[in-house]
Amino acid sequence: MTTHSRYAKALSILALAFVMLPAACGGGKQADGPASPSPGSGSSSSASSSPKSEQEKVTIEYWQYEYPAKVALIDELIKQFQEQNPNIVVKQTNFPYDQYNEKVATLVPAGKGPDVINLYYGWLPQYVASGFLQPLPESAFPAASIESDYYPLVSAAKIDGRYWAIPTAVRTLALFYNKDLFAKANIAEPPATWEELVEAAIKLTEKDANGQFVVEGLAWEPGAQLHHWYRDGLLHQAGGEDLSEDRRRLLWADSPAGLEAFQYLLDFAIKHKVGTTGVFTDDATAFKTGHAAMNIDGSFRLGSLRTDAPDLNYGIAPLPSYKSKSAPSSFWANAIPANVSGAKLEAATKFLQFLTSKEVQEQWVEKVGELPAQKAVASQDKYLHDEKLGPFIAQLENSKAHFFIDEANERTLFVDATNEVLLKNVPVEKAFRSLVDKTQKLYDEYWAKADQK
Repeated sequence: MTTHSRYAKALSILALAFVMLPAACGGGKQADGPASPSPGSGSSSSASSSPKSEQEKVTIEYWQYEYPAKVALIDELIKQFQEQNPNIVVKQTNFPYDQYNEKVATLVPAGKGPDVINLYYGWLPQYVASGFLQPLPESAFPAASIESDYYPLVSAAKIDGRYWAIPTAVRTLALFYNKDLFAKANIAEPPATWEELVEAAIKLTEKDANGQFVVEGLAWEPGAQLHHWYRDGLLHQAGGEDLSEDRRRLLWADSPAGLEAFQYLLDFAIKHKVGTTGVFTDDATAFKTGHAAMNIDGSFRLGSLRTDAPDLNYGIAPLPSYKSKSAPSSFWANAIPANVSGAKLEAATKFLQFLTSKEVQEQWVEKVGELPAQKAVASQDKYLHDEKLGPFIAQLENSKAHFFIDEANERTLFVDATNEVLLKNVPVEKAFRSLVDKTQKLYDEYWAKADQK
């Protein structure tokens, strides 16, 4: 469902670069595109209409990071789009995953930016606050249609009452479990509750004579997906809340649920000792190689498991629940930079509509493994009844996407807090209170700057 903490430096560079953007890139004025059907309609008639100039071709550029399955699919989709829109040429540019934000920061101010950009939803507040993006054209992407057609998690792309990006596909987390290891431990069904998850993890854990892990009962990497599991899963399941309605105040410590959920997460490593950081490289590798019996991971992992571990006998189950159900979700979305206008804006809007069409969402599921962003597409029987996709899709109605102010730094603060407990024996409650205070400071600083504009 996300990025890594190593983005902190790149995001800092990004923020600095945006301050230097020319005035033409700022202002955030809404530029409406041509009259178009509701988002994701993807009808051939609307897609085949050309820009205003019938004689000249319009060339637009699409940026995304280097993820092989996505790059290959976008190449194919560009061919399909250009067949329907002969007057529009789309060029794809990719950057390494670790360098993506830094490349954006250095090339965009130099006037070499894209006309459509793919970005992680957690970066949106910084992009919007810096005046880098323009709101989605309301005529092509009416807010009412977005909110009725898409899963609730898409509201994370709504800032100051307007939508700034739209996803083709979404991600959520679920429980991956090794069926062979479950059979070996005589566990018939995947755990469905917090208590059952602990019991299963303990039973599945194997260690050698030196106390080293042979099999982790539950892979434990807070910097991977577990910090998401806490914010949008465990916290809500325990009866807590994430943010205030205006997104300004962190509510984790406003009830006992926040600390209870944090303690539950830490206990897998410090009390139950069923997993720890860095063992078998990382959580995904541990599960793929049979060294982790269970892992909390995203739907995006299905494609790599199919390629890298075709013989792995595994299943997918909804996240174990507690007082209620809740699942973390995230997405990469497509947006239009602020300085795109005229024929390029019309072409960019058409390409964005194409990328959110039913046909494209279905291709995305099949070739990338991410879930359709629209309810009508995801709820088709062929997906709902799929052994691997079904458990993910079943959770989307109860999914939440945390509104990141600074995704990289928020992740880092969470990992640092877990390390304080794990490596320095800091009491869990003290580490939790410090985490809340430091994270709240990020929000205070962000909103103070936003209020000055």
